[in-house]
Amino acid sequence: MADQNEERVRSVFSAALGLDKAKITDEYQYGDKKWDSVSHMALVAGLESEFNIMIDTNDVIAMSSVKIAREILTKYGVQFNS
Repeated sequence: MADQNEERVRSVFSAALGLDKAKITDEYQYGDKKWDSVSHMALVAGLESEFNIMIDTNDVIAMSSVKIAREILTKYGVQFNS
């Protein structure tokens, strides 16, 4: 399931940012190509929908990279392989 969640996160990022999944790496961060304030909100909405969670405002603000997004999702019970 943890590997499946990784794929789900990459799919949401890919859809929200309009990027190929191969470009979605841990280092990809807010401010990089296509990740702006508008796509950030689409990304948050996509993650909330995909994982059936409601992300707290502070976590929305803190979500500044793919790696941090995964760390935040673990707070909501989403599991990933280390």
